[in-house]
Amino acid sequence: MFSLFAVIPAAAISSAAQQGRDAICTEALQWFIHLYGVEAGNLALKLMATGGVYVAGGIAPKVLEQLQDGTFMQAFRAKGRMQALMERMPVRVVLNDEVALQGAAVNAALHCQ
Repeated sequence: MFSLFAVIPAAAISSAAQQGRDAICTEALQWFIHLYGVEAGNLALKLMATGGVYVAGGIAPKVLEQLQDGTFMQAFRAKGRMQALMERMPVRVVLNDEVALQGAAVNAALHCQ
């Protein structure tokens, strides 16, 4: 049993949720995926990312199964009268968690010649 004041690393919560070992961890991960979709959609709408949205970083590949269950996309698209626009925005998950570092390295190499 967890103490109310115990600090549980996010990776442990995610792991317990994905393995179905703890209902509270599962609910926490579901909320995270939902809110991740809401905020990704908010940013896409602010930037009018009609060319597409790429979800990248270390978290997305680790929770890919949950990102694909529909919760993320439903939250991403739920923007009231703007929903039709959101439905036309392609969303992709970048599986390489080092893509930002690789992009920075390519950019540095191009500018250091």
